[in-house]
Amino acid sequence: MSDTSTESAPVTSSTNRRQSFGQGFLEGISTGWADRPDLAPPVREQAPYAKARRDAVSAEFPGKRLVIPAGSLKQRSNDTDYPFRAHSAFSHLTGWASDAEPDSVLVFEPTDDGHDVTLYFRERADRTTSEFYSDASIGEFWIGPRPSLAAVADELGVATAHIDTFASVDGELVLDEDDDLTRVVSELRLIKDDYEKAQMQIAVDVTADGFDDIVANLPRIIEHPRGERIVEGVFHQRARSDGNTVGYDTIAASGPHACYLHWTRNDGAVLEGDLILVDAGVEVDSLYTADITRTLPVSGTFTDVQRRVYEAVREAADAAFAIAQPGARFSDLNRAAWEVIAKRTAEWGILPVTADESMDPETGHHHRRWMVHGTSHHLGIDVHDCAQARRELYAGGTLEAGMVFTIEPGLYFQIDDVTVPEEYRGIGVRIEDDILLTEDGPVNLSAAIPRTADEVEAWIARLRA
Repeated sequence: MSDTSTESAPVTSSTNRRQSFGQGFLEGISTGWADRPDLAPPVREQAPYAKARRDAVSAEFPGKRLVIPAGSLKQRSNDTDYPFRAHSAFSHLTGWASDAEPDSVLVFEPTDDGHDVTLYFRERADRTTSEFYSDASIGEFWIGPRPSLAAVADELGVATAHIDTFASVDGELVLDEDDDLTRVVSELRLIKDDYEKAQMQIAVDVTADGFDDIVANLPRIIEHPRGERIVEGVFHQRARSDGNTVGYDTIAASGPHACYLHWTRNDGAVLEGDLILVDAGVEVDSLYTADITRTLPVSGTFTDVQRRVYEAVREAADAAFAIAQPGARFSDLNRAAWEVIAKRTAEWGILPVTADESMDPETGHHHRRWMVHGTSHHLGIDVHDCAQARRELYAGGTLEAGMVFTIEPGLYFQIDDVTVPEEYRGIGVRIEDDILLTEDGPVNLSAAIPRTADEVEAWIARLRA
């Protein structure tokens, strides 16, 4: 990475690396550049959808000034930052996605009949200014071309202004500071529009290709002492080549690691005879992400006990899918999956009570020792979408057409869990699919990714060949 310190830069942690500029550079740097045409780009596909969302938010807050910040760069170490990703609500309301500018702000100014909406951001620097060459965070000499106010206004269909003209005022409502505003923009995403549904399918399709890549690379993965890292890297290559990035840290959990729900260290070996649980999703350029889990027998074939656990989890997923209908309660998905988990663990002699007793929410839930998480969450521009929605609209809510959510039961018998027979210890299985609910019932967006034990074995055999 090039040294980002310059004589004209502000005092920072890299001040002692500051490079001086000669007079010849200072006199000539602003000249000798070709004119840059400022052509009007076409309106983005998502622009009319974003406009409808802004209208919905405006209607909820008559007479109130609303401020929706995109967020700022986050420091990774010293003078390096994490890649910027705008706040999900900001992207949802602007249509500005993977190319959004840090420190931008969307403002709703109240009027007599609603709001005037303006997008404030830092326009590209004129080459006659020192910002162009001296500021490693925003200078185009360092980071490349930045958008103009006019171009963004044309693309997104929203008025734009330079961030230097933005000022806060007393009484304004700010996202993530005002509870009502934060709740409303979160609940706005409970029902997906047509653009969002299409983006979700794209994200799932690219994720499916990433899982194919993992299966095809299993021989190389097995050979490496940190094969979990190879799984992560193979999937990340697909996410970056065909999408924006991964939607969340990839879980590549082999053997006993599969029993840790959010294993993202990914530093273990992938051994023949074990299962590997891969929980991964591609975030596409629109910032919509998939969230898929498959559990694979590394050798290509399940053992009898692995297959028994795997098919119990699939049965639980199918039970939740069967009752995912408009009008059902979101919590019904949990109950349907847990009933299967309780039944099967009771049959195996693992559950200390009957399945019915375990399903009692007051005195039971013994089965949740091996499935501590819920069965579903909303999915969209966030992997755990709509998280600030009211509980009565989420966990206690009713399923409606247009919702997108996961179904992801699991069973996890940790390696040192002496309450289960030894043959089960170290086995972790989760199967996760992304579901679009329609008026006619659920559609499994990820159905093309093999799910049954037989299908998974055939998948591995086909791609490894």
